[in-house]
Amino acid sequence: MDNNIQILGFTSRLDDIPLLMSKLNDIRRKNSPDCVVQLLNADGIAGRKHILHATVHALNAFKRGDNIARDLGLEICVRASAQRQISKALDILGLKKGNNNICAVIVNCNQDLSQELEIILGKREDRVLMGDKAILRDIYQLKDYEVETAGGVSRAMMERTSLLILEN
Repeated sequence: MDNNIQILGFTSRLDDIPLLMSKLNDIRRKNSPDCVVQLLNADGIAGRKHILHATVHALNAFKRGDNIARDLGLEICVRASAQRQISKALDILGLKKGNNNICAVIVNCNQDLSQELEIILGKREDRVLMGDKAILRDIYQLKDYEVETAGGVSRAMMERTSLLILEN
């Protein structure tokens, strides 16, 4: 595994999430056995550095054997949300029926999947990955001192992700 990581943003209206998951599984199967495509609610992502940091932590957790989830995609969700419980992570970063800002994390795929994802997700909008500080503070109940000490919301979320290692 070379851990090739790609992070893309999309805006999409989702009416049939099971059908979307089926299409994603088809894309993965056509690509490689190690290909992972994880879709997350981009409103809970504090920038590219945050999701990249969480993805690297998820990959390292699998290498160490101290992963929380059995699936790398779910592990990325858990790490990005800084939650130990999968259900809480999915409440925060799971997609919902209706309009969504989507963060697509693509790991270990043999080809660029951006065009295939545009076909099933709609317009590519990497700006959704920037994160809204007010929304993020609300979602994660970030305290002013925590954000100030860390040097911003993105860094505060990266610190929370890193702290999951210490809780094992």
